Amino acid sequence: MADKKISALTEATTITSTDVLPIINSNETKKVKTETISHYSQTGWARYQDDVYDSNNKLALSSETQVTLPNNAAITTKSADFVSFYDNSTTKLLGDNLNDVFIITVEFKASASNTQNTHLDLSIVNGGGNVQNLDMVVPFYKGNNETQQEHKLIQYYIDQSFIDNGATLKIQSHGGSANIWDIEYFIQRTQRYF
Repeated sequence: MADKKISALTEATTITSTDVLPIINSNETKKVKTETISHYSQTGWARYQDDVYDSNNKLALSSETQVTLPNNAAITTKSADFVSFYDNSTTKLLGDNLNDVFIITVEFKASASNTQNTHLDLSIVNGGGNVQNLDMVVPFYKGNNETQQEHKLIQYYIDQSFIDNGATLKIQSHGGSANIWDIEYFIQRTQRYF
């Protein structure tokens, strides 16, 4: 087929994953499959559920000791196969593309024997320390030894340090000991840059 001007081409009303589009970069024309564009523009979500810590095996938190919030991702549900936002072998949140934006919902159950003096701190730690503005206090409202369902949302973006180091969810009890269990992460990429 001879080269044609764009104005002379037939307009496509639908596209398939095998269609090819032209792109121009530094005066060089290249082709890209729509499948590739679709992959790089995907948002997507994944749910990671821990099966180690449950109501019969609660994670005991000692006062004033920060620990990694464990999640072995034994039950994983994804919107698509390419989605991978958490690595259970390293317990790190993943980011592979600069400036992508995510929302993570951290769910768990918690209790404390002295709720008047005890609270939890939930943080995202990245490389050298806590990521600015990604710390939150989790108070106990229901009373001593009462199960409290937590559902915390944190929005974050991917910078170079996040790409290089990943990030880890940390939890710490203050003022007394506490227990947590039934830990789940629901992670959604809300914006993707390329």
